[in-house]
Amino acid sequence: MSEHRLRLVRLGIDTHEESVVFMPADCHVCRSEGFSAQSRVHIESDGGSTIATLNVVRGGLVKTGEAGLSESAWKRLGALPGQTARFSHAPAVESLGAMRSKVYGHTLDPTEIAAILADMAAGRYSDVEIAALLTACTSAGLTLDEVVGFTRGMVDVGEQLHWKRDVVVDKHCVGGLPGNRTTPIVVAIVAALGIWIPKTSSRAITSPAGTADTMETLAPVDLDLPAMKRVVEKEAGCLIWGGAVQLSPVDDLFIRVERSLDIDSEGQLVASVLSKKVAAGSTHVVIDVPVGPTAKVRDRRSADALTHLFECVAREIGIQLRTVVTDGTQPVGRGIGPALEARDVLAVLQCTAEAPADLRARAVLLAGDVIEIAKCCATGSGAKLAMEVLDDGRAWSKLQAICEAQGGMREPPVSTHRWESLASAAGPIASIDNRRLARVAKLAGAPASKAAGIALRVRVGDSVEAGQPLFELHAETAGELEYAQNYLQTQPDILRVGRSLDGE
Repeated sequence: MSEHRLRLVRLGIDTHEESVVFMPADCHVCRSEGFSAQSRVHIESDGGSTIATLNVVRGGLVKTGEAGLSESAWKRLGALPGQTARFSHAPAVESLGAMRSKVYGHTLDPTEIAAILADMAAGRYSDVEIAALLTACTSAGLTLDEVVGFTRGMVDVGEQLHWKRDVVVDKHCVGGLPGNRTTPIVVAIVAALGIWIPKTSSRAITSPAGTADTMETLAPVDLDLPAMKRVVEKEAGCLIWGGAVQLSPVDDLFIRVERSLDIDSEGQLVASVLSKKVAAGSTHVVIDVPVGPTAKVRDRRSADALTHLFECVAREIGIQLRTVVTDGTQPVGRGIGPALEARDVLAVLQCTAEAPADLRARAVLLAGDVIEIAKCCATGSGAKLAMEVLDDGRAWSKLQAICEAQGGMREPPVSTHRWESLASAAGPIASIDNRRLARVAKLAGAPASKAAGIALRVRVGDSVEAGQPLFELHAETAGELEYAQNYLQTQPDILRVGRSLDGE
């Protein structure tokens, strides 16, 4: 047995959460076991076991008799410095057969879906195999039964919260609209009314910021389940990162790979959103569906199909749901990127003169829908009540209290490098390309660089003069700023200046 043991070395390599083991090319375990690069390897130590993908190295990074582990592999194994482990081929994963059948267009039954998700949660799927499944679900699509199966299965393999309340609400946006950071405002308004809203949010998938990224500039978001419960029981709401509490953990695997592929399929989107809501113990949910030519949902027909799917799955899993189709033709607010969006949120909650009117109006609309679905007011009066809570300062006080309960409120960071994009001609702003503008913010470093992103100076319909600033680019390093500028040079019409909005 000893010939199959190697001393573990923590290499400190970030492999984007995929477990990777590094072995030298002359490793006797590789030769005796017949391992090769990309082999799936089972690692077993005194503290636990995990499965990792093998990378073969040369040049002395890992010495003979050692095996280097990525950060994710080290943590999953629960390894200790100087510890040894035994290495063997990973056992066959039976559910891969079902996954491959989906690649060829077959429909998965609930048992097959449950097996796939259980193996994924146990770390038996590589990123390549997860990517294959996601691609198959995107290209072939998912039936209603499959979406329900994925939703229920993703809940079953993770932690679940059960609140001793008849009404627990949530609000979610399907995404695709830069700056649409209504969630912290909605949570503050709703929780200020005593309605429980335990909000778990994702980090960005294909956008410059997710709600968790933005909230992290204001307060800690990586709370565990006991801490989350304490915050909600004290303040009626929270704003935390869902990945830290292991609610629907397979969804976090999907999100990580979707981010690399830059895809977000309709069926998987619905399963992702609703599994998180069920796992968090929500009973009533409002879904925001922005529609616009460069948003995630391009037209009303697509929005109707998506909202219908949400409603059908919600009925099957026992959630009361309301969908709200909103304007997705241009970004919301002025900031695009974690810290810049946080500053917009603070301006709205503090009711300052500089607060973006569109962000304020959209947050009030959605908060009103949440209040109404919770049966806390008559139908049609939710927005009025939400406005009162915002205007009298109760919402701002509640966000401060939530941030303090989560570990303390802090100031969003400020960028060190900035550059203004100027209008090349005079005229009205005819259109703004959401997708390409979001890409500019990401090239500038968002969301990893919290202060990076874009501060918009104009909106569609505004008239500008030649040389007037259109937006300001923010970055934390000169290299990232230049990287985004280089892309902008090839995209002169991201903000299109025209003689009129209808082209006349």
